[in-house]
Amino acid sequence: MIITRRWLEEFINISNISTDEICKTLNSIGLEVDSLERQNIASKVVVGKVLSKEKHPDADKLNVCQVDLGSEVTQIVCGAANVDAGQTVAVATIGAVLGEDFKIKAAKLRGVESNGMICSSTELGLPKLNDGIMVLDNSIGELILGKELKDYPLLNDDIIEIGLTPNRGDCLSILGIARELSAFYEIPLCELEKVENYNESSIGQSFKIDSNSHIDSSLIFKAADFSQFNLDLVKKLRLSIIKKYSENKDIKNILNYTTHSCGVILNAYAKSKSSILDIKKDENGFDTVYFNNEALSKPCVLQNDFEEDEKEFLIEASYVNPELISKLVFDKKIKTSDIFYKSSRGSEPDINFGLDYFSSLISKLGATLYKGSIDYIVDTEKLFIDANIKKINAIIGQDIEKTEIEKILISLGFEVKEPTEDTLSLKVPHYRHDIKNIADITEEVIRIIGIDNIVSKPLAVDEVNRVNKTSLDLQKKNKLRYKAIENGFFETLTYVFTSKEGLIKYGFKTVKDELELINPIVKELNTYRTTILLNLVEACSNNFKTGARSASFFEIGTIFDENRVESKKIAFIFSGASELEDVSNSGKPKNMDFFSFAKKVLNTIGEFELETMTNIENSFIHPYQSANLLIDGKIVGFISKLHPSVASDFDLSDTFIAEIDFEKIKNDLKKASSYSKFQASRKDLSIIAPKNMEFKEIKKVINELNNPLIKQYNLIDIYSDEKLGDLESLTLRFILQSDEKTLEDEDINQVINSILDILKEKLNITLR
Repeated sequence: MIITRRWLEEFINISNISTDEICKTLNSIGLEVDSLERQNIASKVVVGKVLSKEKHPDADKLNVCQVDLGSEVTQIVCGAANVDAGQTVAVATIGAVLGEDFKIKAAKLRGVESNGMICSSTELGLPKLNDGIMVLDNSIGELILGKELKDYPLLNDDIIEIGLTPNRGDCLSILGIARELSAFYEIPLCELEKVENYNESSIGQSFKIDSNSHIDSSLIFKAADFSQFNLDLVKKLRLSIIKKYSENKDIKNILNYTTHSCGVILNAYAKSKSSILDIKKDENGFDTVYFNNEALSKPCVLQNDFEEDEKEFLIEASYVNPELISKLVFDKKIKTSDIFYKSSRGSEPDINFGLDYFSSLISKLGATLYKGSIDYIVDTEKLFIDANIKKINAIIGQDIEKTEIEKILISLGFEVKEPTEDTLSLKVPHYRHDIKNIADITEEVIRIIGIDNIVSKPLAVDEVNRVNKTSLDLQKKNKLRYKAIENGFFETLTYVFTSKEGLIKYGFKTVKDELELINPIVKELNTYRTTILLNLVEACSNNFKTGARSASFFEIGTIFDENRVESKKIAFIFSGASELEDVSNSGKPKNMDFFSFAKKVLNTIGEFELETMTNIENSFIHPYQSANLLIDGKIVGFISKLHPSVASDFDLSDTFIAEIDFEKIKNDLKKASSYSKFQASRKDLSIIAPKNMEFKEIKKVINELNNPLIKQYNLIDIYSDEKLGDLESLTLRFILQSDEKTLEDEDINQVINSILDILKEKLNITLR
């Protein structure tokens, strides 16, 4: 945001405050000053009047001018195309220094004497207005021939650039900055001098505007005749300072000048295209101004440019709630114009003031107004906030008197309603879109008091019990990470995005189209991942391409379902050789196998069971080397060999994968328990069972015995031959142990017989 001291003085009397002090104040109240530039015109540059202009006898592009400097008439040769008799101009006289190596001297140009220079704005260190000389007018003050321009305060200004945060849209105008200084210095704002020059016409006679009741914009329309309108020099220079000046477009310039001055967004429509207007929502839900079904503009969002061939215009002042308009533009991704920058951060809601200010400006500059206006105002209640004084002081860390807090807030435009002993009931001004709660109110108080005036105190920390699900999940995550690393896995961290084409190719679910990413960071990461495994397989492939013989990774991260609901998974992958080349393996290590990989996963996440997969949902899973992973009898993930065709796609050798629900992995405290001091007995039992019978059925039956002497049992061998036909021999090893005595043969035989009996009864399985 760029302001100038002289421009600011039109809104607040700061004549007794230096520019340096103003910059210091702006910094202290949260409006950080990025730069300060002092604009001073050199000595010996005076006001002159061109009395006559004649062509140079030996140069087509030069003119010989007689210039009145008050005390004398001098001859100056000028090459500017726009110089003409009767103009009042800036003249650098002999001896004037306009730059380090730019001193004005008497000279002869093509044989003609020249005693000075008629200057352009840039030659004086002012912003550029045109490609010719700068013509002076009374806007800078009374023009006295021979008076030095350094004595005209409006031309010798201080330019301050402020770096605003996005929430301070109320300060995107000279008025907004003046309000802040008014609150700090307790200086009232200057009253608007209303000068309105009306013609005989009425707005209702020439313009008809219809609007339905569903628009969200507040709009006021006035009409003006710009036939005699001329923009003055001071306003041109100020607009050029803020990079908003357009040569020969005075109506557009005065609209921009008004918006920068008071923050109200203005637009103009030529009379020929605005005699009948219709304001309604378009297909995207934006308030839109139509003429004969042609969209002219979207208030506060998109303004179409206009030509200034005509002289009668309809002027529109508009305001839309910034949160509403910002969300709609974000959702619809429509084109916007420069004005959206102000409206999305919060333009000035008092559009009546803005239109009055504009009317006074153009009336002073020769334009005339049509009588009356057409208004469409959306009434909105001011936000109420109850601010507890004790809470404000607790946030500040220092006791501020209630009367002082009330005084500060009133100076900032807040209304205090029926204050109680400990609470202020506040109405937030419409232009403070950023104030939402008591913390924001406190920040306003601190800004005006000054952060340097708050006494620093040591930080007091009250330690509380911070054990919750988040902390427990972090503990579990760290424990799993350490275990995975102990078992030879390296941790990876990949994007939560992946290739949609890759997910579809390998049969994974994808997020619904209406919930997809709108602007992917790259084509290869164009969707939310529904599995971590695709990223891990790609990571392994990249390692193998650089010459690795094996790769083993794990990742704990977020995935999404088709409805974009998040869940956390831990995924493992091991590809290639199971160990390093060594003497013990003759430099030819074997590749990883299913059960070795499963053991590494088990050592990481804790006990689980495996069962045959009957429903394979993606083509990553090997149909014959895969299993569901169960904890407490519930499926929590899967473990599998990577399908050979997929491994071939990624140039991988034998590869194994697993993906498990992070939430279902146990994180229980390990509790110590007593153990038996008596000798354990191992007993092998070979039984005959059908080949199509899953081991889990046998296990389920044995577990039904619930015999405390059976401490552990495992399947250690499977044997089949032609003689057994559809049957196979299973060898189970039991570990039997008592907590009370050493088991005798009779005790052992009794346990084995009970196992054989229940297997015979439930499954018709017999001893081999």
